[in-house]
Parts: sequence; structure tokens; C-alpha cells
Amino acid sequence: MIRQPLADAVRPKTFDELVGQEHLFGPDGIVRRMLNSGKLSSMIFYGPPGCGKTTAACLIADAAGMPIRKMNAIENGVTDIKQAVADHKGETVLVYLDEIQYFNKKQQQSLLPFVEDGSILLIASTTDNPWFCCQDALRSRCYTFAFKSVDKASIAARLHDITAAQNIRDEQLDPEVLPRIARAAAGDVRSAVNLLELIIDKIREMPEPFCFTTNDLNALAPTGRGLGFDADADVHYDLLGGLQKSIRGSDPDGALYYLARLLLGGDILSACRRLLVIASEDVGMAMPQAPLITYACTEAAKQLGMPEAAIPLGHAAVFLATAPKSNSTHIAYGKVEADIKAGLGVNIPTHLRSPLFKGYLYPHDFPNAWVAQQYLPDDLKNKQYYAFGANSTEQRLKAYWQQIKGERS
Repeated sequence: MIRQPLADAVRPKTFDELVGQEHLFGPDGIVRRMLNSGKLSSMIFYGPPGCGKTTAACLIADAAGMPIRKMNAIENGVTDIKQAVADHKGETVLVYLDEIQYFNKKQQQSLLPFVEDGSILLIASTTDNPWFCCQDALRSRCYTFAFKSVDKASIAARLHDITAAQNIRDEQLDPEVLPRIARAAAGDVRSAVNLLELIIDKIREMPEPFCFTTNDLNALAPTGRGLGFDADADVHYDLLGGLQKSIRGSDPDGALYYLARLLLGGDILSACRRLLVIASEDVGMAMPQAPLITYACTEAAKQLGMPEAAIPLGHAAVFLATAPKSNSTHIAYGKVEADIKAGLGVNIPTHLRSPLFKGYLYPHDFPNAWVAQQYLPDDLKNKQYYAFGANSTEQRLKAYWQQIKGERS
């Protein structure tokens, strides 16, 4: 007999039990209001893994008294959706389509007739940005709702409720264990419950008296998600800082070390975000393609998951560490921001304002697509924010810039 996973067994039965998404499903949440008014429409849910998207779809179907068909875009296709419509002919069926980003444009377009004629109430979910992965015509027919990463306090409270329901007594579980799991889960309730299931099994198989401690937690999942360090402690930010400073200092060995510490702690997303920042903040104009290469590596890592995610992220870290460095645009932006906050540059020059653009000179009508013209507001007219870096890329751009401007001087 196949055992039901604990995460499924304790799935919330009411909207009040669904933690972290009160802006959508709380008493005044927009989806609750739609339900109460009887005006449900097709929706797209997007947000990180384990934040309750599937659970929410099931609760909506139950609250609306609708049959539900749960599908995954990797395993199911348009034929399965047509079959669901046929099976429920004469009534609207709620089709929950997980991972819709894996439906191509043609497959997504094929959903439109069913959505429009009311054969299905579509709830599609994705961890990707729906404005990129969902076809425009489909997205225009759906409400799009962002799910939040669940905060650690809500996860800890949920874990406590589950342990009580599973008859785990206080003396069997160190009080530090649940908060640590909640911190390490990084917003993913499902991963936290999956780990809790292992702990409950361990407690039940041990002879009493037995108390599961944080040392037992490390032994149970030594390289599990976030267990290598406390995500709330300074060491977490020290590791991210060590990663960036090593890359900024062109030390690939240090970069790999701090990256490995983060990944062995299970924190893929923080590592990805920091590498993306570094690509523009520290490499920047010295190698303008660095953000594209880094983005490709981080997206690959998120698709792969651990342990394979370490391969593209290691690639990105070494690439950035050994690339030429420039913070010229970062410095320039900081100067602009300071002037704006100081109240400067309020009035945009008349020739740059619509609808007439009176006096504007169209650069493409001039040699080398350049003509002397004021762009900054009058009180910042002669301000220079950006200074070319000393690296070869920016120096080549500087030479070109001076050349075309010199020809018109």
C-alpha cells in the first residue's frame, strides 16, 4: 500500500489554514471576494515553489462546488483538457494546470475557446514570470495573482500545528528544531513539511524517552536545504558578502568556496541573485555580455536544482571572477540618484517633451547618428555622471564616442 505523503495529508482544508497568502485568500483578499460575489474568472498563479498555489486551486474548487482536474503541463496536453471538458459536458470544470510555462504558444492558444465559452475555469500556475512565459491572448483572459514566499513565522506556526495533530509531544522535540526548519525552508512550506515528516518518523521509531535535537537535524539532513547555516544569522550575509568580494577581487578560488558554502546550505536563490548583481555592479561595462551569461547560468541552475545546479553556478562564479572589472555605471547611477533626491532636474527640456518635441533634432538624420543637443534639464545641463573605465572595452567605446563627436565639433 502506497503511503500518502504528509504534505498531502495535512494540506489546508480552509482558506484560513492557507498561510502566507492573506492578500489573496484572507477575509478581505481579492480571490475570496470574487468567490463571495460568485464572479469567478480564470486565473494565473505565479510564485515560488511550496507557497500554496495547488492548495489554493483545490480550495477554490471546493468553495465553488466545482469538479476539478489537476494537470501538469509536462505530463498532460490539450487532449487531456478536451477529455475533461467531455467528461463534464454541460457544467464548468476547474482545470488546474501546473507549470504552464511548459505549454508552447500553440498549446496555450488552444485553451482560449474553452476559457471563453465557460467549458473550463482555468487556473494555471507557474514559478516563472507569466508576462514572459504566458501567451498574451491567454493572459488577457485571466486574472494574474502573485503568491508570496511564506514567512518563517507562518511556516513555524504551521509546523507546530502539524506536530500537535500528529501527537508529537513537546518533550519529544527540541523547541529550536521547528524554527530552524522554518528559517531554512526559505518560504517553501512543502519542503519544510517533507523534512518534518522525516523527523516524525525518526521520533516514532526511537525508544522512549527520546528528544529530537538540532544535532539530530544536522545528521538527518547534513546538506539539506538551509541546514548548513542559519539563514537569519550574520553568517548567511557574510557568505554572500564573501562571494561578492572574492569575485570583485578577481579570486576564483574564494568565489567557488563561498558559493559552495551557500549551495551546501541549500540557498540556490540567494546565490543566483547575488551573481546577477555582481555581473552588472562589478563587471559591468568592462564585459557587457556578463549579465547575459550569468542569467543563463542562474536560470539553468534553477531548472536543474541541486546538486547539478552547482555546475552552471560554478561556471558563472569563475567567469565573473576572471572577467575584467568596472563599476563605472554603478557609480554614475549613484550620482544621478543623489541629484534627483536633492530636487535637481525637475524640468525636462521642451524639445524632449511630447506631443510636439519642438526643436528636437533626430540623430539618425546626421552623420554617425549624432548631433550636439541638450538632454539633461537646465539645472544639470553640463553635468557629467558617467566616466569611462580604464578597461579595454570602455576605452574602445570612449575612442569611438570621441571620434563621432569630434567630426561634428
